[in-house]
Amino acid sequence: MKLFDNTEVAFALKSDSQLERAYFLFKMIQNEPMVRIGSAVTNFALKVHLPVEGLIRSTVFDHFCGGVTEDDCLPIIDNMYNNGNVHSVLDYSVEGQDKEVSFDGALEKILKILNFCEEKESIPYAVFKPSGFGRFGLFQKISEEKELTTEEKEEWNRVVARFHKVCKLALQKDVPLLIDAEESWMQKAADELIEELMETYNKEKAIVFNTLQMYKHDRMDYLKALHEKAKLKGFHIGMKVVRGAYMEKERERAEEKGYPSPICKDKQATDLNYDTCIKYMMDNSRMALFAGTHNEDSSYLLMDLAKKYEIKENDNRLWFGQLFGMSDHISYNLANQGYNVAKYLPFGPVRDVMPYLIRRAEENTSVSGQTSRELNLLKTERKRRKL
Repeated sequence: MKLFDNTEVAFALKSDSQLERAYFLFKMIQNEPMVRIGSAVTNFALKVHLPVEGLIRSTVFDHFCGGVTEDDCLPIIDNMYNNGNVHSVLDYSVEGQDKEVSFDGALEKILKILNFCEEKESIPYAVFKPSGFGRFGLFQKISEEKELTTEEKEEWNRVVARFHKVCKLALQKDVPLLIDAEESWMQKAADELIEELMETYNKEKAIVFNTLQMYKHDRMDYLKALHEKAKLKGFHIGMKVVRGAYMEKERERAEEKGYPSPICKDKQATDLNYDTCIKYMMDNSRMALFAGTHNEDSSYLLMDLAKKYEIKENDNRLWFGQLFGMSDHISYNLANQGYNVAKYLPFGPVRDVMPYLIRRAEENTSVSGQTSRELNLLKTERKRRKL
């Protein structure tokens, strides 16, 4: 039996009723029209304040999220860590806020999580999105190299100050910090800012991590150019490497605005790009890799590379990451072999986390084979338990 086929290890932490709920949910997600209709109906119901939060909470929210607050997440964090040797990355998944007060609120939330990380071995990383700390449109304007007004310059200074405040505390507490990637038309400003932060805070080791979305065909060139700068200026590179989360949106915008799509031509090209990237990172010292992947082949490849370069399973420079509620067959079987594994554990008010949940459902529908693989594994485990 191949490592990731072991459903007994994969679902050991799920009760029979949780297993049945997961099976029901992925059955629903497999139906693309239902996902589209369900997303539209849910958005409408929340907009007009229909009492649907309880229903959302007991189904999709509880499957893909840890809770409403970080404290809500603690029983799940402890259970995964104590019984499955799987760590958690607390992900405050509130999206689309654009007021200074919400940016300051997000900053306070991440500072609090850094304190959590210091106290709890089960939470090895903190994470945030650039647009959680500053207005998306401002990142976009800087990426497009447009002239900022005096007010916008002051606004950007506040954004930079938020980033520095978090990085300073992360360095002080020795907690690495993952900074997520977003849409391509705002990413240049984020990349440049994160580069400066790496130069400042990654002198001894990788504390600040950027994110590479490998469905973008330019990311290998970007990584190689960054590597040259790092060698020149003497800093470590930390990277979370993922395939990407905004594919439909990216393609639609490129078509609408008439520029070449930044996305690889097909899944095969994306997979090749992803694997080339992790090979490159494993091949070079002074790099730390957080491999965010639900792909079995990439996970097997990374295990082979770790053996080749004699990197121990528990070496802190190498982590595997999956989303909570997905790919337990990868997470728990890797952890069972002694590898560093962390689940991204989203949390936040039900209403505010809905954009994240809808994206998850749509992504599961669009990634061919993802949902059917989940269903087959759940089916196997139900049969094994004679449910």
